[in-house]
Amino acid sequence: MTHASHDAHAHAHALDGHDDHDDQSEILDLDAEVLAEHIASITAWLPVKADPRHIVDLGCGTGAGTLALLKRFPQAEVTAVDTSTSHLNRLRQKAEAAGLADRVRTVQTDLDGAWPDLGTPELVWASASMHHMADPDRTLRQVHDTLAPDGLFAVVELAGFPRFLPEDAPADRPGLEERCHAAIDHHHAEHLPHRGADWGPKLTAAGFSVEGERTITVDLGPPHTEAVGRYALSSLTRMRGGVAEELTPEDLTALDQLLDTESPHSILRRDDLTVRTERTVWAARRT
Repeated sequence: MTHASHDAHAHAHALDGHDDHDDQSEILDLDAEVLAEHIASITAWLPVKADPRHIVDLGCGTGAGTLALLKRFPQAEVTAVDTSTSHLNRLRQKAEAAGLADRVRTVQTDLDGAWPDLGTPELVWASASMHHMADPDRTLRQVHDTLAPDGLFAVVELAGFPRFLPEDAPADRPGLEERCHAAIDHHHAEHLPHRGADWGPKLTAAGFSVEGERTITVDLGPPHTEAVGRYALSSLTRMRGGVAEELTPEDLTALDQLLDTESPHSILRRDDLTVRTERTVWAARRT
């Protein structure tokens, strides 16, 4: 996920509270690679009445949702919207490499301001971006007015950072990852009040008819791929920036050992990593 308003998203989604878009590109790409099957399962579930020809991806990040939607709907074109020029450049590179560049239009804008002309899409997708909006109720109304009649709005939100370590790891600091999550959750409660919201009532209040809600549970490995190790390293490195002041010196030392790629305790050397998280999607129709 990004601050098009994630996680995007994706995990910008995913990594709330950070504005360094260039640094986010790697983790967004890793999120897309590691969780590609789960993203595809969400696009396959969408209750579309007919395959859309025009899709808008709000807070597109480096293109995980855009590329999944292009694969799911082979006749569609996607307008990908984000505030980050570097993310949009990366998305265009990926679309070009996949032979899909002619089906992607990118728009650089801040959706908390005046909206650009996005056409009249039959499907709008917002993954890990809605909770970043300064006024999400306004954004929901804007999406409602932008959609074609009977069009569908898919809101995908994350259950926070993934978890990667066994509950008793590292052996000398059991519960370290949970304490990091508690600290980042406290930070987000102050700075991102809409994170973790139930979007169903908000969608209804904006004039949508909610047709479905589904939670995707992710529980991968071990064994794990090399990408999972890099995903864990990038995720915990970014988490450290938000929790360092709240951790004890002992926890911070243990975390830094995990993040030190030269250390024998480096997370890249572990063979017991998993990826555990949840994503919830709401499908709402303009009525």
